[in-house]
Amino acid sequence: MNPTGLLIVYTGNGKGKTTAACGTLLRALGHGLRATTIQFLKGKWSTGERRYAESNELEWHVMGRGFTWESQELKADKQRVRDAWQLAAEKILSGAYDLVILDEINYALHYGYLSCDELLEVMKQRPDGMHVVMTGRNAPEALVEAADLVTEMREVKHPYKKGIAAQKGIDY
Repeated sequence: MNPTGLLIVYTGNGKGKTTAACGTLLRALGHGLRATTIQFLKGKWSTGERRYAESNELEWHVMGRGFTWESQELKADKQRVRDAWQLAAEKILSGAYDLVILDEINYALHYGYLSCDELLEVMKQRPDGMHVVMTGRNAPEALVEAADLVTEMREVKHPYKKGIAAQKGIDY
């Protein structure tokens, strides 16, 4: 019997969306599931999860150059999102994976770089049993409605507000 593939969304203004997706990835890999991760905006920093993936030959695609609100090359960033989406759709429709993580895709939807309707159409066509995890703030309502599991990370307290900078191994 094939398990029911879930659409999972981690959203909200609190820390931990990518961290939760990485925890899901580790759990899936531990059970022998085939997985891939596509990062839509991240790319500037050498994050711990990226370094680990690369050193352990995990399939990990860094498609962005950082957050687009800091960009001076918005047209190029939009094209990178389109390229990431094309890769993601190919991976999803290939049937070669049990889990596909689309890290920071919610930003691409929120800023209109990618259509939620287009994303949801591919989700409807994905193979039975495939799980897809989508992260990022501002998940559109249509995605929230379509998802099987939605967790909203809510910031209660953050060290940055006390002047503590992001720390290697904890924040990136």
